[in-house]
Amino acid sequence: MSKQSPSMDQWLREAKTHESAPKVGMYLFHNGVVRRSAKAAVRQGDETAAPVTGMLFSYDQEKVAAAVAEAYGLPGVFYIRVWLNEGELNVGDDIMFVLIGGDIRPHVVDALQFLVGKIKNECVTETEISR
Repeated sequence: MSKQSPSMDQWLREAKTHESAPKVGMYLFHNGVVRRSAKAAVRQGDETAAPVTGMLFSYDQEKVAAAVAEAYGLPGVFYIRVWLNEGELNVGDDIMFVLIGGDIRPHVVDALQFLVGKIKNECVTETEISR
């Protein structure tokens, strides 16, 4: 059973009242979603990969916290919020939300790409289900 997804509207309201808000010129968020196409089909072009019907998803909270701390060390990053789902997810379910606030667009885009990549590659376990 998956967790209740957060409200991006609420997250933005909270971010804009945070003590870091006067330094922030841009907020950018990522919403990862379980897709029907298998990772092998999308990333390697494997046309024989069976469609995905769900995903088993888990994460290591300590690794996520370390990745967030590392992202705070990037230039111009002043606000980060991360939510990760867990359990057996269905196609269309939210996998993660990541919100980054920073001074200028290049810093925020780079930080979002860095943190989402770090989480996906080092902090989570995703097992696609094809039935």
